[in-house]
Amino acid sequence: VQLQASGGGLVQAGGSLRLSCAGSGFTFSGYSMGWFRQSPGKESEFVARINWSGDNTMYTDSVKGRFTISRDNAKNTVYLQMKSLKPEDTAVYYCTADPRASGWGRSPHDFAYWGQGTLVTVSS
Repeated sequence: VQLQASGGGLVQAGGSLRLSCAGSGFTFSGYSMGWFRQSPGKESEFVARINWSGDNTMYTDSVKGRFTISRDNAKNTVYLQMKSLKPEDTAVYYCTADPRASGWGRSPHDFAYWGQGTLVTVSS
């Protein structure tokens, strides 16, 4: 299983970024997918998750209305569209995969596979 995240970078507060994560080595459409983030000195934080078909999503409260998770099973890719970014969104963002097609846990332990992370820096 490989998860390759991309799209991070430096953006000003109020700006937007779209993260992408390409999965390989597993049946992508059979997994629910998620994003976590980790800031220096803090624990990993759940951001969002999406079920196998893309018709059910879940977000942490701090990103609701600003972030959108989506997926394209034909491209084995999950996305995280981030808008109205704030300095507190600065973190390394990790793409994750849960073998349960419709799993709904928010704990890091609910996700069996993790990508390498992509850094998002939001300047004030």
